[in-house]
Amino acid sequence: MGRIDTTELRFSVKGRRLLDHIGMEAHDGKVTGLLGPNGSGKSTLLRLLAGLRRPEGGAVRYDDTDLTALGRRALARRLAVVEQDVTAHHQVTVRQVVELGRTPFRGRFDGLGEEDRRIVDAALERTDLTDKQRRSWHTLSGGEKQRAQLARALAQEPREILLDEPTNHLDIRHQLELLDLLTSLDVTCVVALHDLNLAARYCDHLVLLQDGGVVAAGAPESVLTPDLIKSVYGVEVLVDREPATGTLRITYLATATRSTTEREKELDPR
Repeated sequence: MGRIDTTELRFSVKGRRLLDHIGMEAHDGKVTGLLGPNGSGKSTLLRLLAGLRRPEGGAVRYDDTDLTALGRRALARRLAVVEQDVTAHHQVTVRQVVELGRTPFRGRFDGLGEEDRRIVDAALERTDLTDKQRRSWHTLSGGEKQRAQLARALAQEPREILLDEPTNHLDIRHQLELLDLLTSLDVTCVVALHDLNLAARYCDHLVLLQDGGVVAAGAPESVLTPDLIKSVYGVEVLVDREPATGTLRITYLATATRSTTEREKELDPR
């Protein structure tokens, strides 16, 4: 397995600071959730962790090795990335997309071996895409494309996976199946999420971002508190336990910026 951590990570675009002194850890074999409103820096942080952008300061480490010391091929053999809204530019099948996950393990002109094909078959089966593997990528729904990208990531047999809003476009069943799968992989996962209840249910560790900085990090119980949620998201919530599963539950009550009188008028406009 692998561990990811950052220290003093900073990143700006055209003089605007998007990430400011980010320190975080993703522990071996655990699911770390990145939370925060739109524009808080979740996607930018994932791109820095993946080496897709270069920070202006600070460091990213995989285990005890600085990201800058890892070659692209070495990183691709241990890290898989599932981004939002990935498109294929050629007429390829679902299986061909998933087979791309084996690229870091083959020579430039080598074909797939028997072991590669077995791994691809297993990735398709785990993401419920076996019956769609011969279909064109362009005929898939948004949710099916997302699952195909996850299957490609699984085909890499990674030690770490970075996922940017992987439940987007998925129906409820496939949201739960995808997150159930992530928690069963024994792989270090860093996943950006919007849904606080999914984060509470599936994440071992949470990092809450606001305006490019970390405002809280820790177990779901210590991060998903009414005061922190109100401060970061601007909504009042009730936090309790779901009776059937015992997991943390967030119930949204009202936006924190609206007065009680304004809400009463909406309910009774006379």
